[in-house]
Amino acid sequence: MEKLYIIIPAYNEQDNLKALVNDWYPIIEQHSADNSSRLVIINDGSKDDTYEVLKDIAKSRPMMEVLTKENGGHGDTLLFGYRYAIENGADYIFQTDSDGQTSPSEFETFWNKRQEYDAVFGDRTKREDGKSRVFVERVLCIILKMVFGVKIPDSNAPFRLMRSSYVDKYIRMLPEHYNLPNVMLTTLGTYYNEKVLFLPITFKNRQGGKNSINIRKIVSIGMKALKDFRDIRKKL
Repeated sequence: MEKLYIIIPAYNEQDNLKALVNDWYPIIEQHSADNSSRLVIINDGSKDDTYEVLKDIAKSRPMMEVLTKENGGHGDTLLFGYRYAIENGADYIFQTDSDGQTSPSEFETFWNKRQEYDAVFGDRTKREDGKSRVFVERVLCIILKMVFGVKIPDSNAPFRLMRSSYVDKYIRMLPEHYNLPNVMLTTLGTYYNEKVLFLPITFKNRQGGKNSINIRKIVSIGMKALKDFRDIRKKL
């Protein structure tokens, strides 16, 4: 049977967690005939009750796993989750975020493409999370085209289904605690002409909690990312 791991990072998301699990746990149930698939939610050193709430929710859900780690940021937590899925024999890894901006109803379209493609990435054609974030993503895609020569409609969408072997192959090319792994998983697969597909997804505004990323942080991340992109490009 195909083993699916859904990887979700969580930081200070105590208000979103019940809805999050109610949304995504049924997906695991539907795609785990032998009960080997997992919904894995990773607490990234939250300062609120995220970890405690998750542990309580998991008591009645045998295919849900709750992990915790010191705070390292979104990218570091994704890498932690990806490595965990690979180590535990996942065939497919699906990633989304914990803020309720994505729709589980769109998962099946991605799943139905799994045998044709190495990775299926979301393309946020319509976004409700603010013009500033749309602008940041557009600039990011322009930079990726300049540095890597790839044309990508959406590099960082938190709605992606990937073969575990694909993830393993490319995260090995990244620094251990790299802060933008999803961007590079999209970019490197495109750069090396892997079988990748972009599908439109809906992207709602945050459903609760507080966004930990502001424009100042985005600018700081962007400056470091440009240097990192150039360093990675030199090694290809």
